[in-house]
Amino acid sequence: HHAHRDFGEGFCVFNDAVVAARAMQAESLAARVLVVDLDVHQGDGTASIVGDDPTIHTLSIHGRNNFPFRKRSSRQDVELDDGTGDEAYLATLRVVLPLALAASRPDLAIYLAGADPYEGDRLGRLALSKAGLALRDACVLATLHAAGVPVAIAMAGGYAEDIDDVVDIHFETVRLTLARGTLA
Repeated sequence: HHAHRDFGEGFCVFNDAVVAARAMQAESLAARVLVVDLDVHQGDGTASIVGDDPTIHTLSIHGRNNFPFRKRSSRQDVELDDGTGDEAYLATLRVVLPLALAASRPDLAIYLAGADPYEGDRLGRLALSKAGLALRDACVLATLHAAGVPVAIAMAGGYAEDIDDVVDIHFETVRLTLARGTLA
């Protein structure tokens, strides 16, 4: 989500979310796509590539003081302060995700499920617990399911000291998705 049209950045060689969205559009499988970017870092590359294209709506919930330090405007950016924890994060998500759905009316959602909002992440600066991240995933999946929107999930950042924490977080995302049966 950091890769731009003509250069990679921030551990991203190419922008898989935009490539996937454009492929679905080219194959007439989705006319309108919602990118739900919940990596702790703003998806500046995605914002740069899709710009004001009304067919791809990007919701990015990210750390205000974190990389990239020069943010690009997504269709819907929500900047959180360092140390934001479960309660404030989930309250924000519950408000802005339905707004993104209403604004985008998507045929498909691409969910970047970042493990880096985790309180133990070296590069994250937010303070979500593993339980909070599972509630985040459950909220996204339930909201999209209730709206009848299929979802494709990409695992995103995770830089915890203990790699097992990152694996636990991503595993729970997959487990919740399979239990709900909402994978596109």
